[in-house]
Amino acid sequence: MSANPTPAVPTAAPLQVDSLVKRYGQTLAVDGISLSLAAGECLGLLGPNGAGKSTLIRAIAGRVIPDSGSIAVFGSPAGSPAARAALGWVPQELAIYPRLTSNENLRSFGRYYGLTGKKLADAVAWCLNWAALEDRAGDLARKLSGGMKRRLNMAAGLIHQPRLVLMDEPTVGVDPQSRNRIFEMIEALRAQGMTIIYTTHYMEEAERLCDRIAIVDHGRIIALDTKDALVKSAFASRSQVLARVDGPPAAVEAWVAERGGRMVDATAQFTVEHPSEIAALLDSASSAGLALVDLSLHRPNLESVFLHLTGRELRD
Repeated sequence: MSANPTPAVPTAAPLQVDSLVKRYGQTLAVDGISLSLAAGECLGLLGPNGAGKSTLIRAIAGRVIPDSGSIAVFGSPAGSPAARAALGWVPQELAIYPRLTSNENLRSFGRYYGLTGKKLADAVAWCLNWAALEDRAGDLARKLSGGMKRRLNMAAGLIHQPRLVLMDEPTVGVDPQSRNRIFEMIEALRAQGMTIIYTTHYMEEAERLCDRIAIVDHGRIIALDTKDALVKSAFASRSQVLARVDGPPAAVEAWVAERGGRMVDATAQFTVEHPSEIAALLDSASSAGLALVDLSLHRPNLESVFLHLTGRELRD
């Protein structure tokens, strides 16, 4: 494999999804999603469990047939030979052979994609170097650490030099050191112009790696933009006040609603233009017979946007 695994970008967009719908019985998993990716872009997909992210990823990979809508990968229909050749998929579940060595795993996956001879050898060498597994090339996959298995899993998804890569929570279950190494691998791909879709349950990963972020909930994209634009759209110049109060649940809910806030996981959330507004909140809580347990003021971030739009934590 060459030092740069990404060939010249063709004229067609790396990904174009139009009005995608997928049902499983009475469950509407994907509800009319449309999106497009620019060449070299990293798009983050955020959403609670069951939001539709995995179904969307599998549809792009050609593993799920949608009920309606269309998906094109560099202009070719999802699942077609041209789309499969242009697409790499790193699934959340490890998809490596435990009884084969790292080298043998990569050679096997390379042959699946039609690589032979010097082209296969170069691809394996590049992947081992990219994944920092050169000194583990002869080790059985089952004997690798969790982080090394993750890196091998990622390398297997890129063995055929794809131009668009789907990464489905590639850091799940790894330690902080391994996570940082995976970040470096992804940033190396980004520096080479790779187009990436990245799903994660960690806000800090999306903030660090992604150009734009799509928030998915109940099968729909409910927000799509840069991190800064999402925060500005949701909160403008306002700040967040998080308060925990003690009192009868009905009285707490009534107080929160009266003051224009919302309850999220037993915490009352409000937005204020100026910190001076906090005094009025405290006075009203006291008048309602509620006791303040804790209060904090902070500038909104991506986590704030997610809670504001979905009413749930990302890992719910």
